[in-house]
Amino acid sequence: MLDDIIRERKNKLAKLQAAGVDPYPVSSKRTHMADEVLTDFAKLLRGKKKVFLAGRVIGLRDMGNVMFLDLHDETGTMQAILRKDNLKDFALLKATLDRGDFLNIGGPVFLTKTKQKSVEAKFAIILSKALRPLPDKWAGIEDTETRLRQRYLDLIMNPEVATMFRKKSAFWETFRAAMKQEGFLEVELPVLESVPGGAEAEPFATHHNALDTDFYLRISLELPLKKLLVAGYEK
Repeated sequence: MLDDIIRERKNKLAKLQAAGVDPYPVSSKRTHMADEVLTDFAKLLRGKKKVFLAGRVIGLRDMGNVMFLDLHDETGTMQAILRKDNLKDFALLKATLDRGDFLNIGGPVFLTKTKQKSVEAKFAIILSKALRPLPDKWAGIEDTETRLRQRYLDLIMNPEVATMFRKKSAFWETFRAAMKQEGFLEVELPVLESVPGGAEAEPFATHHNALDTDFYLRISLELPLKKLLVAGYEK
């Protein structure tokens, strides 16, 4: 099943290339992130200003001459609407676009009949053609082994996990700021040791080819920190 999907996507990749379209362009145009458009929507709507967004297609609904897309970037998700009348490459996009692809769109914002904040694409190009499918939107990643070994899939499919990474970053930033305020100095310490430390812990050994010497992955930072204390750094 997976092999069939990959084969089909490779055929779509070949179709893009045959049409003279670069499926992996080196540049793109972006004026706004998704959350900026959603936050400033009323202002953008009044000014009839064109916005350019780039992100991963996480939802795709084909309605014939119209495609509804959920375009997701690091800040959120924006609905984009692609119409046959607005895009000269609509037929090619319709034939080759998949959930998981990265897309660059540009156009004015508007409200749909159901009051959904959207972007009406007057410009659309594929930034990166995905050859492997995303996990099912509703089932998610059911296998724990896959979720832990392919963490990027976990982050894509589970926003709460991605939020945890942001909270962790904020925690360490706050922790560092508090330590610096108290006069502590942050230092870089050796990752490899010629003599293993860490009491009874079993060290991880590796061979340094250039020096033709075995080294050990550090377990404890206690000795390097004590050496810094001896050198005169009190904190």
